[in-house]
Amino acid sequence: MSQFYTVTDHFTIVPAIVLALFGCAVLLFDFWLFPSPRQRKGLLMFVVLAEAFTGWGLWRQQAWLASNGVSELTGFHGSVTVDGFGIFFNAIFVVAALIVAVVSYKYLEIAGEHHGEYYGLILFAQCGMYFLAAGTDLVTLFIGLELMALCFYVMVGFLRTDKRSNEAALKYLLLGAFSTGFLAYGFSVMYGIAGSTKLAAVSSAIAARPAWDPVVFLALATTSVGLLFKISAVPFHMWAPDAYEGAPTTVTAYLSVASKAASIAFLLRIFLGPLASARQVWEPLLSAVAVATLTLGNLAAINQTNIKRLLAYSSISHAGYMLLGLIAGNRTGINGIAVYVMVYTFMNLGAFLVVVALRRSNIIGEELDDIAGLMHKNPGYAVLMLIFLLSLAGIPPTAGFLGKYYIFLALIQTGHYTLAVIATLYVAVALYYYFKVVRSMFISEVTEKTPIASSVGLRLALGVSGLLTLAIGIYPEPFLRLALTSVVR
Repeated sequence: MSQFYTVTDHFTIVPAIVLALFGCAVLLFDFWLFPSPRQRKGLLMFVVLAEAFTGWGLWRQQAWLASNGVSELTGFHGSVTVDGFGIFFNAIFVVAALIVAVVSYKYLEIAGEHHGEYYGLILFAQCGMYFLAAGTDLVTLFIGLELMALCFYVMVGFLRTDKRSNEAALKYLLLGAFSTGFLAYGFSVMYGIAGSTKLAAVSSAIAARPAWDPVVFLALATTSVGLLFKISAVPFHMWAPDAYEGAPTTVTAYLSVASKAASIAFLLRIFLGPLASARQVWEPLLSAVAVATLTLGNLAAINQTNIKRLLAYSSISHAGYMLLGLIAGNRTGINGIAVYVMVYTFMNLGAFLVVVALRRSNIIGEELDDIAGLMHKNPGYAVLMLIFLLSLAGIPPTAGFLGKYYIFLALIQTGHYTLAVIATLYVAVALYYYFKVVRSMFISEVTEKTPIASSVGLRLALGVSGLLTLAIGIYPEPFLRLALTSVVR
């Protein structure tokens, strides 16, 4: 084995290199030039260019795989793998980061916060996400996870003069560090079992042991704590409501979709790789976690009056639905997770963007009272929010229905009828608390008459999110083909 890295190795991480370089460029530009309002738009253009080049890099990787007739390309001695799975998830990260960056400009201007550090953190976090989706080595995955997590710890507390933001960041940091310790211990046990950090070697070593081997169970249990924390599954969800509420709303939007998608990709790499042979052990455990996640997420959302906390508990419940796809474990279930992550990105991002639109100089815009009578103040935003909420509930013809359909279908195909019934019942519960927001928008009287003046970027982002939420539900074929051919198991 050569000790030197080849061009092929570097080709496997081109998107990550682009993100890291542009992230450094944004910080240097911001530091040396002390940008004026006009120059701050130049910082945003750095992010747009970074996402454009990252997208181009992903396209080149996909084109290389297709032209050579192979399903994957490994680099750095098997530490990084370019395949349809990683390209699909990284494409989602590109879209989420681009939308959040564009809508953040006006938000940062109103909040009076620095732009350079914020945009740099978006890019560095996305760089970590790249390795979570493409990593096939325990060390690579761990470094990617920590790079992403450290950026989000800072971003959650980005409003330095806001006590809620500081408190949320501290809670997130402490609990995140605690969960990371469990994950690191689980990875060390896996290394002890296999004598290697490569996922393929760990998978073979665990498969050679009995499923209920105590050492394997120890690795499974400790690793699961870290992974379930990252997707905010019960009982490791306690950080999510406070972090979502206290963070800047644009950060909450990014955290709720990109971080969750990256963590789901990470979870799939581990449970469908090293831990696949221990399925008879983790399937009943994850089933209990999924039901608890659906139960707490939906029931806790009922009494919320803060929209961000309501959407936080909603996000917890959606993690439960994604876990159900893994529990089903067949091709429909795994591909169903891919579809769910794709549609969840647009509908959840869109819902938070409407909350961003409510932010004005003297109004935070997070409470139900702030959205009261929105239909009379801005009918377009009210209709878009209705579309996003219906999609989150899984009502046709929105994209959310498609995501839940594949999860339910997978459960029925694999005989998990009880889980399918429970998941269906919680759709009705979700409709109840989503309707609280709808009722406030369309029926309640206007309690706050300050006009809503949004930026062009925000209107464009909302329009794209709303259009895709409807398009995927009404004409799903091209989107399904994209998801189902990318994540084949």
